Amino acid sequence: MTTPTLPANEALAPIAPDRRVFGLRDHAALWFSLGVGLLVMQVGAYLMPALGTKEAMLAIVGGSLIGAGMLGWVAKIGCDSGLASAGLMHAVYGRSFARLPIILNIVQLLGWGTFELVIMRDATVAIGRQSGAMLAGYWPVLATLLWGGVITLLISGSMVQLVRQIISRVALPLVVLSLLWLTWKFLGMAQAQGLEALWQRRGEGGMGVLPALDLVIAMPISWLPLVADYARHGKSGSAALRGTWAGYALANIWCYALGVLVALVLPSADLVTALLLAQGGLIALSLILIDEVDNAYGDAYSGAVSTHSLLPRWSVRQWGLLIALLCTGMALVLPMHSLEPFLLLLSSVFVPLFGAILGRLAGRSDVAAQVEGARPAHAAPIAIWIGGIAFYHLLPQFSSALGSALPTLALSFALARITRTHSA
Repeated sequence: MTTPTLPANEALAPIAPDRRVFGLRDHAALWFSLGVGLLVMQVGAYLMPALGTKEAMLAIVGGSLIGAGMLGWVAKIGCDSGLASAGLMHAVYGRSFARLPIILNIVQLLGWGTFELVIMRDATVAIGRQSGAMLAGYWPVLATLLWGGVITLLISGSMVQLVRQIISRVALPLVVLSLLWLTWKFLGMAQAQGLEALWQRRGEGGMGVLPALDLVIAMPISWLPLVADYARHGKSGSAALRGTWAGYALANIWCYALGVLVALVLPSADLVTALLLAQGGLIALSLILIDEVDNAYGDAYSGAVSTHSLLPRWSVRQWGLLIALLCTGMALVLPMHSLEPFLLLLSSVFVPLFGAILGRLAGRSDVAAQVEGARPAHAAPIAIWIGGIAFYHLLPQFSSALGSALPTLALSFALARITRTHSA
């Protein structure tokens, strides 16, 4: 009688060299595409009118470069090691304790996947109503089921082929054209209102540059637990770093700045409605909406990889299908419009988590071996992570002007770097 062989845990083993096909263009195209979204524009609009235009742009550029730089750095570690994000967590925090941040990541990915479907549903209904359709009350339900069905269909296919064939060659050119069109139109509106006056506009107060930097960094930080899941398919760690950094930073700066521009020339509580008011906005918004699909797909795919790392009896594809269905179901019933607190809460967890991962793993050539030799729990990184979360929330009580993300990142990285010679 033979003992059945347990399925391999794809998330905790380095990916085979023959499956590493992503080059610089693939990394850049993927992360530019993932960086573009209605949600990013909406957060950009949140910076106004508290900040002046110059202050908002300073926070956007600085936060995007720093946040995307972290993404690129983790992408390089994932590519060099061939490990998914769950594997990096095992290497740093230990094979038993790592389950906690992995579960938190799964929860946040379910939340983000649901939120993306809500954004796509609301934009679809707004577009439909603008064109004279979708006036009946059941259209939001149908739109949610439609987009949920699209994500479920995509998750059943190959992630690598999706990135190389659809995102790089089809979706990316279309979304760049839509961003160029919207930028041109809203810059024209700004010119008519007095571009110089809008540029010199002062903020009304209530948010400083560094707290705004926290809000900008929160968006790329939310992708940190996903980036290695894709970068591990790359052929070169250097290409993964440069492509991820450049692609995401450009998209993040562009979309945040467009959100600010829209808020300046057409102040509105509803960004989608404001975009539709631009000439040709219906077409441009439709193209951005189609690009939003890869964001929801990214959440479902990485959620599946993380869940597979805990329960490998189901394949990544099987878990992906379940997660896509769960997100669709939650989008039908949950209120998902409490955005800013959600983003900042995620930052408070993942900034110190990945500060410690970077401090421990950056520059190492034996990351995969760290997973195999991991103890159940590694005390020093765990203490750094928990202490970093506390530091993130306590710092504003003493100095609200400093922000929380950068000091917490620097502290957790430095402590992890200093202590890494004493444990794995």
